[in-house]
Amino acid sequence: MAKYIYEYDNWPEFTWDDKKIGGIIGKVRHLQGKIFGQMGALGFSIKEETILSTLTLDVLKSSEIEGEFLNYEQVRSSIAKRLGIENAGIVHVDRNVEGVVEMMLDATQNYDKILDQERIFGWHATLFSSGWSGIHRIDTGCYRDGEMQVVSGPMGKEKIHFQAPSPNEVKKEMDLFLDWFNKETEIDEVLKAAIAHFWFIIIHPFDDGNGRIARAISDMLLARSEKSTQRFYSLSNQILSEEKKYYEVLQKVQHSSGDITDWLDWFLNCLFRALENTDETLKCIYKKADFWDKNKETVLNNRQRIMLNKMFDEFEGKLRSSKWAKITKCSTDTALRDIKDLIEKGILRQEDSGGRSTNYELTEEWKMQ
Repeated sequence: MAKYIYEYDNWPEFTWDDKKIGGIIGKVRHLQGKIFGQMGALGFSIKEETILSTLTLDVLKSSEIEGEFLNYEQVRSSIAKRLGIENAGIVHVDRNVEGVVEMMLDATQNYDKILDQERIFGWHATLFSSGWSGIHRIDTGCYRDGEMQVVSGPMGKEKIHFQAPSPNEVKKEMDLFLDWFNKETEIDEVLKAAIAHFWFIIIHPFDDGNGRIARAISDMLLARSEKSTQRFYSLSNQILSEEKKYYEVLQKVQHSSGDITDWLDWFLNCLFRALENTDETLKCIYKKADFWDKNKETVLNNRQRIMLNKMFDEFEGKLRSSKWAKITKCSTDTALRDIKDLIEKGILRQEDSGGRSTNYELTEEWKMQ
């Protein structure tokens, strides 16, 4: 069995090919600057909507990578409340959603504060406030005291993908990591975000939640690299869309003798693609912000607001009265009244395609092209 990277004598002295990495860091930095320039020229409400949408996406997708699907409205409402953004409608927010949001916002809004053991324990405790992860009881707000393996496959035929350092090494490993994290170094913060992500994943200091905390750590360093609490792109969303490669690269580099070029190359290119995709996201946000600006005097109920926000964001499939009723937890009759009211107001229209079910869509003025 090949040795793990932490079993080599030079651990954790990472090396990489500067020539291979330098070009992509330059491209990332250029695109970061361009996007921040574009956002600086926008009005307050569009900027606010962009930040809210990006943070919502980041929280949802970081959890989705771990197979946990959070409620969109709850995440959005929790973030809006914490950032003091007016968000129509009071939505009940589950404690587990509040926990993920709390961690992500602490990482990005307080990016310039020291990341010490107490703070990282706080993040872990908020992620698992019930003391349970699914059906398993876990120790929260402290480092693991058991062996940690990443495995797959049925019982008795498990395949071990990774064996983390032994529990009695974790405190020493994390002290080293946090000392490096908080120290002023010559390393570009974008590159530091990539290294920190890998290093933390290798230590795997907690019973659960290591992936989400690693991504929060990356987001914190990216916010530091931009010297801004404003988030206009989601790295977690991009990682999710390249999930297979994410795990492949981690698995390959975990056996290297210290050279992490392949990981850095993949991470930085993934970040570059996340920045590129921001252009598409921004188009949707402009459209949505324009809609709410022009309809600020339009009388709409809470169900209508929730559904319209959904239609501007990630709405899958066709809109039918039955789907409206299910999402807003109302009767089909009430859903139909809501829809007809929006048709009269020129916001929705009935789709031309016939068939047994009636589908509805945004009118041409508001439809995403």
